[in-house]
Amino acid sequence: MSTGLIIAIVLIALVALAVLFLLGRKGREKRHEARRHEAREIRREAEVSQAQADRTRAEADERAARAQKEEAAAREHAQTAGGQAREARERHLDAARTDPDADEDEVAERYDREHGFDGDNGDDDRDDRPGLKERLFGGGDGDYDDETIREEVHRERDRETGQVRHEEVTNRRFED
Repeated sequence: MSTGLIIAIVLIALVALAVLFLLGRKGREKRHEARRHEAREIRREAEVSQAQADRTRAEADERAARAQKEEAAAREHAQTAGGQAREARERHLDAARTDPDADEDEVAERYDREHGFDGDNGDDDRDDRPGLKERLFGGGDGDYDDETIREEVHRERDRETGQVRHEEVTNRRFED
């Protein structure tokens, strides 16, 4: 083999290696560019997902705020209803105290049973006062034992339900 042929083979080998090296670099650059493009797509999708998550979180926060507002309104309505229920119970008991044919304790018991009233109306000293029956017929420790109360009561009733709409004591007198 001649020296010229060996140099030519070495040069061809070097050129082939350089071409392979350049092709490898080009291929690696192409792969890197493809991966960069894929990463940009993934980032863009991640930003879209983040925007959707932020919007969903904002909607959830808004719903939670509305729910808290509704809950506060419901608690307020419940307190109002409780107050109205206690007031209605007291009105029934006042009517029982006024009505000589009604026993206040029986009315209270029946009312509590029918309306699911828990009986905690904050009026703990009610037991200290004698009921109308006790005042009329005795049995109480008050000064009313030797007196009888006579009352004339005018009642307006609802035609459909028969419930008392308005009640007025027109004449009250105490008899010994």
